[in-house]
Amino acid sequence: MNNFNIPSHIIPRRTYIERVKPFVNKPIAKVFTGQRRVGKSYMLFQIMGLILKENPDANIIYINKEDLAFAEIENAIDLDNYISKNSSSTQKNYIFIDEIQNIDNFEQAIRSLLLNENNDIYITGSNANLLSGELATLLAGRTIEISIHALSYSEFLTFNKLTDSDENLLKYFKYGGLPYLINLNFTDEIVFEYLKNIYTTIVYRDVVSRYNIRSLNFLERLIGFLADNIGSLFSAKRISEFLKSQHINIAHNQVQVFTEYLTNAFLINKAKRYDVVGKRIFEIGEKYYFEDCGIRNAIVGYKPGDNAKLLENIVYNQLLYKGYDVKIGWLDTEEIDFVATKNNEIIYVQVVLHIESEKTLKREFGNLLKIKDNYPKVVIGMDEQFKNTYQGITYLPIREFLMN
Repeated sequence: MNNFNIPSHIIPRRTYIERVKPFVNKPIAKVFTGQRRVGKSYMLFQIMGLILKENPDANIIYINKEDLAFAEIENAIDLDNYISKNSSSTQKNYIFIDEIQNIDNFEQAIRSLLLNENNDIYITGSNANLLSGELATLLAGRTIEISIHALSYSEFLTFNKLTDSDENLLKYFKYGGLPYLINLNFTDEIVFEYLKNIYTTIVYRDVVSRYNIRSLNFLERLIGFLADNIGSLFSAKRISEFLKSQHINIAHNQVQVFTEYLTNAFLINKAKRYDVVGKRIFEIGEKYYFEDCGIRNAIVGYKPGDNAKLLENIVYNQLLYKGYDVKIGWLDTEEIDFVATKNNEIIYVQVVLHIESEKTLKREFGNLLKIKDNYPKVVIGMDEQFKNTYQGITYLPIREFLMN
């Protein structure tokens, strides 16, 4: 008998469902990764619903490691024993494990379970290293990772029963896209209190506790610095020098380690710098963007003057949501905001809040015009009335970009 109840009100996230469908009933572990509270657990429930629609008697085994009911599953042996006890020998077993990183040596159990083609496995985790190290070695070629992100703008509108408008776009800029917001009133006091609690949970459970961090003051100052400087080009040395100016002495290699911890917890994403001509990654210099702009605003406060930073962050997040690998472009001494690659195709993106002058126009479009290839090039901004092309370069208003 199935040991779970699917929530009665689930809003489908069809983009992710379509990505996982080709792998359902295949002997490959489907791994959903992403920041806490972006909806990974609900993705599992949606997949369960699909399976039960096709086969109402399917044997589904569900384990949620944030539920005390499963506290006795502490390691790979416990996990294997629990699943064996609840498995069927006559039909396929659909195995769902939520927050699997809380089970010691879980990768050994997953490898063993995959030996049986009667098992169809789905797991979630809140750490970017879930598919690295020993798991990658043990399960080489037998996993598929699907990154789950906070709601896109179009999903945000659907979830909150809103229409596409400038007013609702600014709500998205301000409050971000965590799915639980549908249960809250859109007021600063209520939303930011919730987001601060999520931020604290991520920092303490997925960073401080996991990595046994003692320099909590430094960690919080580092996060605040990154939140206040979205889209700025950094090196660990530069961040270290700034923090020293704030009377926090920390070696630049320690800065690098801590930013990696924050990236592993999906609080921030790192965009590396890419040489457009030489087709290589620079070892020094990267940008950091927040997985959820609402959490960023809960950390340092929301100011309309930050909209240029938030616009860049939101465009970056949308490209990730669409499945692109996103880097910062570098062309001689000029910067291309984003070089986005998917299926060996490239799109070049510049982001500008407003095109206020001929100088701004020539700068934003001019950088793209210097790229001598035929891949699509687009400028994205807040202006709705600007003409749709300039010397062959497409201009897209941000709402059109986010809705298309």
